[in-house]
Amino acid sequence: MMSTDARLVELSRREIWSGFKQFLPISMFVVIFAVAFGLAAAQANLDETSTMLMSSLVFAGAAQFAVLELWGQHVPVVPLVVTVFAINARHLLMGATLYPWLRELPRAKRYGVMTVVSDANWAMSMQAFNSGKPGMGLLFGGGLALWLAWALGSWLGFKFGSAIQNPASLGLDMVMGCFLLAMVLGGKKSPRILIIWSVAAGASLLAYWYLPANSHIVTGALAGGLLGAVWTEKQDEH
Repeated sequence: MMSTDARLVELSRREIWSGFKQFLPISMFVVIFAVAFGLAAAQANLDETSTMLMSSLVFAGAAQFAVLELWGQHVPVVPLVVTVFAINARHLLMGATLYPWLRELPRAKRYGVMTVVSDANWAMSMQAFNSGKPGMGLLFGGGLALWLAWALGSWLGFKFGSAIQNPASLGLDMVMGCFLLAMVLGGKKSPRILIIWSVAAGASLLAYWYLPANSHIVTGALAGGLLGAVWTEKQDEH
């Protein structure tokens, strides 16, 4: 198995701070969507402590919005767990694609980094790694910037969110999608990556057509994640 250049996985304060600063612009849009969540949480009768704990510990926007639909006097624990897992199943695929670099870190740092991985910092760090550039600072530092933005926005939304009740009406819901698309198109197109994503997409489509609702998310993530874990870097092109 190829050894990874230590420079690519450097996790120094300098690299983390650099990644943090690079993610500040997109964090502004994260704040706006977090405001919408904070407002929705208040309308669902969550108290401020529960809202902030959810945003700080869960840190998963789509899953948190889905949970609000299930929230009530009696919370259905099993459906809630299944829903959150289904929505976040894509992290299985993210973890598989990051493994060649994460394995170089001590276990504590490895899982510490993964606590703040989201779509945006995953995409940007993968682009850096595949281009032979340091990406761990982007992954962790960028994740910290996004996490702080989400927590801040949630609090602002809970307190003052009535000013932005529908961010999608401003077209802001397209920002993250366009950002991720740009990262994917600009990244390295190795046969391994293309095949993994194709398998994930194919499995997801089959599940969408033939399996119960929402199962396509879990199916696609599992298919791509398992293939990525089995087909490691030693089979990659040199």
